[in-house]
Parts: sequence; structure tokens; C-alpha cells
Amino acid sequence: MNSMVIWMIIGMAVVTYIPRMLPFLVFKGKELPPFLQGVLKNVPFAVLGALIFPSILLIQEGNLLFGVVGTAAAFLIAFLGANVIVVVIGAISILSLYSVFLM
Repeated sequence: MNSMVIWMIIGMAVVTYIPRMLPFLVFKGKELPPFLQGVLKNVPFAVLGALIFPSILLIQEGNLLFGVVGTAAAFLIAFLGANVIVVVIGAISILSLYSVFLM
């Protein structure tokens, strides 16, 4: 293997490791303020929403209703208390029926 490739792999490992380990070293034994804890607990949901929302609008070019129907179906199924797998399979099933019968 080329030595340049090995050095690149080592460099990528270091720059990946540092941001993951740095918070553990800086905040070791310290308690974050409750407000900051609340903000950090909501970050995964905010990121997930930011990743999913554009896809809802652009799932089928020229047909915004397709994404809205899928989203509404997923929200309804989740509201009824189903787990994530049931929500995904249910939304896919409803969109499949929608595309066969109404499109």
C-alpha cells in the first residue's frame, strides 16, 4: 500500500477521534446547566426533522400531495401508538395504494 494512503487514513482517524473525545475530556466530572441539557437532548430530533422535511416536499417531482399524504399517514399511525416499523410500513402501504388507485 502506498505510504501516502496510510498517512491519509491515520490523519482521518485522528481528525475523527478528536471531536468525539474532546467533549469527554473537557466536561469530565462536570454537570451541564439544565437549559443546555434540554437543548442537547432535542438536537437529534431537530436534525432528523431537517433531513426529512425537504424529502417530504420533493419525494415526487411535480406532486406535492404525494409527500403530504405519506406524511399525514405516518403521523396518524404514530399518533395511534404504533412503533417505528409499523409507521414506516404503514406509510409505504398507504402511498402504494395512493399511487395505484389515485394517480
